[in-house]
Amino acid sequence: MIEGDSLYTKNVTWDDNQFTVFGASATFSVNLLENSCSCREYDLIKILCVHTKDVLRSKHGNEYGMRIYEHSPPFYKVEVFILAYLESINVVPLESKWCIPHKLLNMLPLLDSKL
Repeated sequence: MIEGDSLYTKNVTWDDNQFTVFGASATFSVNLLENSCSCREYDLIKILCVHTKDVLRSKHGNEYGMRIYEHSPPFYKVEVFILAYLESINVVPLESKWCIPHKLLNMLPLLDSKL
């Protein structure tokens, strides 16, 4: 049994954005406008928690899966991922191939002596 199956969701303000989710051991407040939950999982790792997913499931029924993307940060979207890797990434050469100007060598006293 997954944790989402044992949750009970109630719309507390009737504005369709604020919900209370009752679990086996705790109660959580979910605000869909602010993409927040009192469990703070979204604040920490930017992935929707089971409480928010349960709210979306109770609000949208079988179509809740597509609603998850509306409440996810943009960096998890395919378009942003593609744009991030659109340009080539230059590989850093081996340390033995680095060309450091002589005047910089004097400024960095902790450099290895083999440079």
